[in-house]
Amino acid sequence: MTRPMVIFSHGQESGPWGTKINAMAETARNLGCEVDSIDYQGIADPTERVEKLIASCERLTKPLILVGSSMGGHVATAAADTVNAVGLFVLAPAYYMTGYEDLTPTAPKIPICIVHGWADDIVPVQNSIRFASECNATLHIVDGDHRLTANIDEINYYLSRFIDELS
Repeated sequence: MTRPMVIFSHGQESGPWGTKINAMAETARNLGCEVDSIDYQGIADPTERVEKLIASCERLTKPLILVGSSMGGHVATAAADTVNAVGLFVLAPAYYMTGYEDLTPTAPKIPICIVHGWADDIVPVQNSIRFASECNATLHIVDGDHRLTANIDEINYYLSRFIDELS
């Protein structure tokens, strides 16, 4: 079976090839997936980021797994249906943020895996618990903070399993 292409969406304060994305991209490549990471630097508006992700996926023909961290998780979730993604893997996604609850995207009807840290002081872990319970997503809560950089081995374990289950 054709391995999916994995498209990464970084968070608000990071870049397209930061520590986590590089590590996850290596894991995906080792599983035979092509990877790309969209550069949203200089784009603060989540809606513009969603539009950029959709435009970047328009000509892709392989099955897509969208991976996003924080705001990138919000962006990947919002774009998933439009780009016909086959899976969504998000880290500390910016769902139900105070004052912006109505902007939380509707969960796509595809396999969703969420990894969130108990000690996240940016996006409360309860937000992921709520989202996961509303759409029956897989949720892994780890001993980590918002950045989850200390949890990269766990994240890659979950990402590997997720990719294998979808291909």
